[in-house]
Amino acid sequence: MKTTESGVAMATNDAGTAGQWRPWVLREAALEMAQARLSREPRAIEPRFERARLLGELGRTEEAKQAYLEVLVLSPSHFGALNNLGAILHASGFRTAARTCYAEAAARHPENPIGHVNLANALLEEGDLVPARDHFEKALQIAPDFADAHRGLGNLFWMLGDEEASKRHQRLGFQNRNVITMPYRGRRQPIPVLLVISAMAGNIPIGPFLDDQIYLVTVIVAEFCDPAAPLPPHRLMINAIGDADLCKPALQAAMKLAARTRAPVLNHPAAVLETGRIANASRLRHVPGVITPAMTSLPRAILAEADALETLASLGFACPFLLRTPGFHNGQNFFKIENAGGLKAALEKLPGREFTVMQFLDGRSADGKIRKYRAMMIGGEIFPLHAAISHDWKVHYVTAEMGGRPEHLAEDEAFLNAMPEVLGPCAMTALEGIRDGLGLDYAGVDFSVNESGQVLLFEANATMVVIAPEPDEQWAYRRAPVERVLNAIRKLLADKAAPHGENAQRKVA
Repeated sequence: MKTTESGVAMATNDAGTAGQWRPWVLREAALEMAQARLSREPRAIEPRFERARLLGELGRTEEAKQAYLEVLVLSPSHFGALNNLGAILHASGFRTAARTCYAEAAARHPENPIGHVNLANALLEEGDLVPARDHFEKALQIAPDFADAHRGLGNLFWMLGDEEASKRHQRLGFQNRNVITMPYRGRRQPIPVLLVISAMAGNIPIGPFLDDQIYLVTVIVAEFCDPAAPLPPHRLMINAIGDADLCKPALQAAMKLAARTRAPVLNHPAAVLETGRIANASRLRHVPGVITPAMTSLPRAILAEADALETLASLGFACPFLLRTPGFHNGQNFFKIENAGGLKAALEKLPGREFTVMQFLDGRSADGKIRKYRAMMIGGEIFPLHAAISHDWKVHYVTAEMGGRPEHLAEDEAFLNAMPEVLGPCAMTALEGIRDGLGLDYAGVDFSVNESGQVLLFEANATMVVIAPEPDEQWAYRRAPVERVLNAIRKLLADKAAPHGENAQRKVA
């Protein structure tokens, strides 16, 4: 099943019964039957496809991938094989190849809304909003009540800044469809988990760590859930709502859910609610060794006035300053304002009615480069994730001056292997203070370090993503350090969900 990072199903896996839970022994028996039929009818498509799907259900991913390819050799237009192979490729990180499969499925089966939705979601992930919208709308022309298409359009219209349309489609996508039980493929009794998410973007990307051979995951969409309905059985509640600026209503709804469980709650929504950018800048500036930018929130109407720069100056903001729409990440809808013309141009591009104005903290080193570090805070431990180096003020690892720059890669490697030595004692103490101030089980922090060893804090919250290195050999040094972070996340989940003493069963809500 193709899912969002937060774990919400975007579309069914194929045209058949995928997603329906079957005990392991029944799946094994069904696989044997499919293989027996294939031995009698080696060119039959139906048992070959059933075999591929069962291999996927059993967690034999590489075998399933090859089996789907074998189906496509015999039947190149087979919808289920194209769509399910796309799902496997997407889950494995091969997103371009996945999009190719989805595009082929949608082109060969234009009457099937599932193909359009999966392709649209793949396009949306890459920021191709116009074709994504086209395919979502094609799906709704075929099936006007198709919830996955409405959910996708809800995200798309939010990205376009059309809040009214976004909320309308979210309501159509999640109303009466706000509790979703994901498939379980394990051999043993599963660990039941509640994953609480927002209908908006800004969810913690924790879904990929919830192994469906270990955890039986029930997803609850906080904004649309019935606060009086009984909670599904669970041993752990995970609050996956990470963006306090974007998801305040969802976090408030999640707090009501958290108050009703006796199970452990990972990333309690009350703690996440305190991690908005402006709130963080205010409370974390008191941590020794931390410098945070001055921030405020202003409506479009004030920033669009002719004397906007004078108004900002009276509030303590001089050019250059930074301007962004709350709730976006990875540098999207985020501008450095140098003058009145730059402010006007930015407002023409930025969606939304309210904006965050931020003091520009100049993190340049003596060589003119900006070094932006990211550290993850998992279960109370601080892990280095990357050192991104660039001449551009807007630094992100994927767009920084890293690939093909041995001197920059060497700095990244040094940070990953010896963070305390690279940052110094002042910065390490500051990071510990930030960790304690956040009070989250899962969080990340983006920062630079000035000449005095102080942390220039850019962002600290639960929305940080941990991405495995690409297979290129130049990134080989990153694999072990990143795997340490990934293992820490897995251990955090296992520890939180572990039974505690004789009353473990009583803790299940």
